[in-house]
Amino acid sequence: MSKFYGAIIAGIGSCVPEKRLTNHDLMETMDTSDEWIVQRTGIRERRIAGPGETTATLAEIAARRALIDAKMDARDVELLIIATATPEMTVPSTACFVAHALGLGTTPAFDLAAACTGYLYAQDVAAQFVRNGTYKNVLVVGAETLSRIVNYKDRASCILFGDGAGATVIQQDPDPARGLIYSRLYADGGGAEMIQCKPGSRHPYTREMLDKSDQYMTLRGREVYKFAVQRFAELIDDAMRKCHLSADDIKLIIPHQVNQRVIDSAMEKLHLPPEKAFANIDRFGNTSAASIPIALDEAWRCGKFKRGDLLVFVAFGAGLTWANAVVRF
Repeated sequence: MSKFYGAIIAGIGSCVPEKRLTNHDLMETMDTSDEWIVQRTGIRERRIAGPGETTATLAEIAARRALIDAKMDARDVELLIIATATPEMTVPSTACFVAHALGLGTTPAFDLAAACTGYLYAQDVAAQFVRNGTYKNVLVVGAETLSRIVNYKDRASCILFGDGAGATVIQQDPDPARGLIYSRLYADGGGAEMIQCKPGSRHPYTREMLDKSDQYMTLRGREVYKFAVQRFAELIDDAMRKCHLSADDIKLIIPHQVNQRVIDSAMEKLHLPPEKAFANIDRFGNTSAASIPIALDEAWRCGKFKRGDLLVFVAFGAGLTWANAVVRF
């Protein structure tokens, strides 16, 4: 009979660009205001990749910091997974660029696309490899440069997104009760048109596409808002019921940083105190697959939780995709 292992988070790291794009900066180029943006999103500024900064360069730095936190050498990494919606190139994968930069040699590496839910999908895949004994150390990175696919003439979308990367080391542990103790992944392609970035085999680049600015990301704000509030509440409720948790058992909820109003509305719906959900969207915006590991890294370094605490992760994004996870840190 094969042994079943635990999959723990052994190290965390993150990286965001130095450049800040504030609401006041956006006011100089479009009809908006700081008050309008904050009221609707909770965002005051976001980080934007500068010249020479790409999805892979941000991912590499976050990965190195996670390895340092785990007191590991890159040579200990047996698998690299990059969750991203903004890859370095169409081909080859962003993971291959990062693996080469880290000096991983022939270590397997691949990208995973699940948009804003990408980190939780990648964490779950990593945990499966670790739990069944295939690998002992898997490096998971959520990394995005959303500023490269945002139309800064579209007020509805450009105010939301920022760039950054967050990484974790998912490590094998003898105790199956430690680390990731529960997770569920979901997808519904029937909602694909709610959040899109069209270029691909269905919509190849053409002069007409560029003339219409159809190469940029688009979203249906009201529909996305309703979807996110509904799924947030469902995912937290599911995690609590399946793991027999009370609100007091959960030290911290770390959600995908989609919108402060979404987070607040869902917490109110669940009758949970707002401070139970960690948010840094005011300073980083929505960084898609990078948002949960960036928030996790900041919460850890700010002392918001300690080893042994129970954390709940929730995410939702294009696809449509959504997921949750319960982790004993």
